[in-house]
Amino acid sequence: MKEITAKEVEQLIAEGKNINIIDVREVGEVAEGRIKGAVNIPLGLLEARMPDLDKSKEYIFVCRSGGRSGQACQFLNSYGYKVINMAGGMLFWEGKTE
Repeated sequence: MKEITAKEVEQLIAEGKNINIIDVREVGEVAEGRIKGAVNIPLGLLEARMPDLDKSKEYIFVCRSGGRSGQACQFLNSYGYKVINMAGGMLFWEGKTE
């Protein structure tokens, strides 16, 4: 599974790169702060929301510590999606949140 650090994601955002971030935490967790532009799809709803994802795009998945986003990546990778897990999750995020 491909991984990226929180610092690397922060750098991509700072450079103005067009990245797709999906936050798989629960709605209550996301309400405490999320990466700007991240789309919230709780892990339990991911399978139902798969048709909303474009297989030609690459997605960075994030959760609190990297576990749930890792599960999401393994699941979607098995269906041919281009996915990257943000290692350490929001616990390692030092950038701005909204």
